[in-house]
Amino acid sequence: MKLDIDIEGWPAGEWKTLAARSVDAVNGVASELANARLTASLLLTTDTEVHTLNREWRERDKATNVLSFPMLDRAELLDLTRDGPPVMLGDIALAYETCAREAEEKGIELEAHAAHLIVHGLLHLAGYDHVHSDEEAEAMEALETRALAKLGLEDPYDDRD
Repeated sequence: MKLDIDIEGWPAGEWKTLAARSVDAVNGVASELANARLTASLLLTTDTEVHTLNREWRERDKATNVLSFPMLDRAELLDLTRDGPPVMLGDIALAYETCAREAEEKGIELEAHAAHLIVHGLLHLAGYDHVHSDEEAEAMEALETRALAKLGLEDPYDDRD
């Protein structure tokens, strides 16, 4: 998968490298994403911008840590052949202030939390969800945990009861 990255309002850092490593990790746990035809966009931006996107596209008048906008449904992704022109999987946006606050609250580095949210967003683009059932949530969280382990990061769900 090719990931196009725009950075607006985030501090200087190795964000493009982190994003590329996150893509590699998620490709290792969700093989349907390891298709060279796939492209996705990642916008690292401000809470204000994510708030606007969330209000306009999701009718939720607040900022959030990550938004995912899939352009393929799961069946289309699974049926995608390896040969042919590029296909847009979707868009992801991360809100800096929310991500930074959550990382601080969790006592982890911003880079670790951003990697988790990139993985989370990519899995949403692939059709995984955590809202409709506990089983779906557990399956998605297991994939996230496995992808993050490939990055040398701890299980973000390990503190649950």
